[in-house]
Amino acid sequence: MRNSRGSFDRGEPIVGMKQPLVGDPPEYSLSDGDVPWILGTQLSREAGPIARAPEGSQVLLIEGHSFAERRPYHHHKLTLVFSAMRRFRDRLERDGYDVTYIKADSFGDGLAEFFADNPDTRLVAMRSPSYGSEQRFRELVDEAGGDVQFVENELFVSTRQAFDEWANADPDEESSGFKHEPFYRWMRAESDVLMDDGDPVGGEWNYDGENQEFPPDDWESPDVPTHEYDPVVAETADWVEERFDTWGDTDFSEFPWPVTRTQACEQLRHFVDERLPEFGPYQDAMRGDDWAMSHALLGSSINIGLLHPVEVVSEIEKAYRDRGLALNSVEGSIRQILGWREFMRHVYRHAMPELSSANQLGAEHELPEAYWTGETDMECLSQTVDDVHGHGYSHHIQRLMILANFATLWGVKPSELNDWFHATYVDAYHWVTTPNVIEMGQYGHGVFATKPYVSSANYVDKMSDYCGDCKYYKTKDTGNRACPFNALYWDFLDRNEDQLRSNHRMGLMYSHVDNKQESGDMADIKERVEDLREMAAAGELWARYQTGLRPLESPRDATDSPSCSFHLTWPTHASVGEWPDSNFPTVISRTVGFSCSRDPAALDKADLV
Repeated sequence: MRNSRGSFDRGEPIVGMKQPLVGDPPEYSLSDGDVPWILGTQLSREAGPIARAPEGSQVLLIEGHSFAERRPYHHHKLTLVFSAMRRFRDRLERDGYDVTYIKADSFGDGLAEFFADNPDTRLVAMRSPSYGSEQRFRELVDEAGGDVQFVENELFVSTRQAFDEWANADPDEESSGFKHEPFYRWMRAESDVLMDDGDPVGGEWNYDGENQEFPPDDWESPDVPTHEYDPVVAETADWVEERFDTWGDTDFSEFPWPVTRTQACEQLRHFVDERLPEFGPYQDAMRGDDWAMSHALLGSSINIGLLHPVEVVSEIEKAYRDRGLALNSVEGSIRQILGWREFMRHVYRHAMPELSSANQLGAEHELPEAYWTGETDMECLSQTVDDVHGHGYSHHIQRLMILANFATLWGVKPSELNDWFHATYVDAYHWVTTPNVIEMGQYGHGVFATKPYVSSANYVDKMSDYCGDCKYYKTKDTGNRACPFNALYWDFLDRNEDQLRSNHRMGLMYSHVDNKQESGDMADIKERVEDLREMAAAGELWARYQTGLRPLESPRDATDSPSCSFHLTWPTHASVGEWPDSNFPTVISRTVGFSCSRDPAALDKADLV
């Protein structure tokens, strides 16, 4: 039930049609001969054309396979997408809908098959958020001799028109200068979420400063929710492993993601009941043995339509008002959904297509192979990649301050890191990753980021336990055992001085740069960076020189020689393109040798000679 401000009355369960809160929801009806076409990221019966179709109506789903051959997608991601579509089909059939479910190599083939059997129908579909998809789908429908109508995507909290009017932005032009904080406050006010007579509850809009504690040693995070899967899901997981060249853990017993509406609702309830109370203070913390901590683990369900963001926000706010949960937990989680997710969607619309190839700092290096193998003695990078390899997930600070931070310091082309995120995360889609990675993560464009989000090892040490077991010294800038983050940080500021020094938010950093330049330390730092790049080119930086550590893709072979002379076999990447429309290579192996005079058990402290 909507109140006069467009929000749902508190305490009333959200039933029936689910629509945006901010802006006017679309009004339309289906005509005879109209068939709802549900995309694989729109698996909701309560939004879009299917919500307006009589029960028992014909519905189309096309399971296209060719996209999954273009990148080494995470096994969990493909298992999730295909399983969720198949289980959604089963649910619709159980509820009496006439489901046309087409498995095809491509959408073009699927549409051709559909219109051959249904020549007098018109498809009606919600727009995909991904740039260019509507135009491409129209072309494919035309080629198939059919007709299609696209309508507003209702699986967001705000409409496109509402944002454009607020931002005074022409939706057909690239816009600059969007800022998240004023947008977030506007969304709060318009939706009446966490508001009290026009003011933010608690007197503050944002409690980000209370999301940055590190948990004590005896703190235990809540258990990760588990689900029981029917044979359809298990069979799909096996089929994905056999059919596609995937990356990531293929052990189905480790698959934790909801694939049905019921499971997604259970996941939401688990977060609100068990994880939300612990979420706030440790939201930004990273622990090597705790891949989920107290995070919601709801992004994959929201991004394929199993949960509507409005109902997630409503349940979180209801828990605050009913149970008096801490505002730093409640506001921090709502900010991610009502604020950041919506902001990313709209920024993406306005900054594409330039955003996808943006590279304003001129980064020119390839993505380090450690992002695929996890094989590096930098514990923060290795353990984060291990999390992603195991689950198709790491939380937002690992994404920003480990993966994107290192790539930015190293000078990785933003589009390469974006492709990697798109392939490896279960909740990643082009509209999601592109603004997050290229702009927020790598300062590639300037559409909303006000400075690069980079740091030395100091931040990593403050917010994680990675540095304690690391081979590298977190406090050293130079020397063989100095943490690479440190020298790369100062080198990044030095080499980008012309673009960044005038940024008022960078003043303190450049005062330190001045000191290092004047003292001569910068010359030593740049020599250390040159050494790191030489090590990377030789394969020495992207390998672990420790025993008893598991590589992600291929076994390592080490002899137990008393002289400690031995070889490690570890993965690298072929230069030939195995993926038709991307730069993603296949994995092969190469061998590097080194020797030391110490016992193999002490190799965690061994240096390359």
